[in-house]
Amino acid sequence: MSRSMRADARANHERLLEVAARAFAQEGTDASMKAIAAEAGVGIGTLYRRFPAREDLIEATYRNETDRLCASARHLLNEKTPPAALRAWMEAFVDYMLTKRGMADALPVILATREGLRLHSRDALKAAVTTLLEAGVAAGQVRQDAAPNDILMALGGITLISGHEHERDLASRLITLLLDGLAPGRTADPAATA
Repeated sequence: MSRSMRADARANHERLLEVAARAFAQEGTDASMKAIAAEAGVGIGTLYRRFPAREDLIEATYRNETDRLCASARHLLNEKTPPAALRAWMEAFVDYMLTKRGMADALPVILATREGLRLHSRDALKAAVTTLLEAGVAAGQVRQDAAPNDILMALGGITLISGHEHERDLASRLITLLLDGLAPGRTADPAATA
């Protein structure tokens, strides 16, 4: 999105991405472009000027959702204790993955053909988790050996297991177990507890 974009154009852009994220999560990538434009309060021509192909809207939505999730880590730490911020972020991660699942049929091709998108997402998510873990460790509320990549893998597994909105409470219970394992005093060495 251009820095020089007018405020009304920027607002339209943001609304389109927000509506598209909901539509893709609920209906998949075959969601009606016309319905997305209408719900966002813009004409179909505005949508196609901004996103000439469906893949462009899918990529922009995916990138926007990733960036929003990652930016939320610092905001959450300003509002909550580190463990509460980490929990809220993990819950948001599950919601993010549900949106991403709605784009699952198109994302592999987009991630493979759009230069740097996969790396951007991975690095941004790792940086967000690192921020949350470091705050928790500094406060003495998260174990020091917690690895960001391990957290992301665990969250990915939680999302796979509890992958539908009607099973959302299962994801929250599994997040509680993950957070319990991150408490100080836990050990990463399985032999230490044998």
